[in-house]
Amino acid sequence: MVIALLILLIGLSPSIASWLVLRRADARAQARLQLALDSLASRGLPSLGHHPDRQYVEGLGYVIGDISCRLNARSPYVRCAVNPTGPCQDCRAYESTLLE
Repeated sequence: MVIALLILLIGLSPSIASWLVLRRADARAQARLQLALDSLASRGLPSLGHHPDRQYVEGLGYVIGDISCRLNARSPYVRCAVNPTGPCQDCRAYESTLLE
């Protein structure tokens, strides 16, 4: 009976050890995730800021860049595909378009 119990204990010991290691690794991962979430919450989201060339266009809302350019993205985040960070002055890809 003692031998059977010893064999059972030896047979289960790897799975018990693995379970304990897994629990400790999971606790560490949860702690790191919580630390990252707390760090992000204290930092907040970056503001978009106000671009000096931001303007309101009826029907589109706020856009940045030269709205008369055909390549303008008509977006408050990106100026155009060619020069997304700007500036629009002296851009060699400028293509004029008629505004309605």
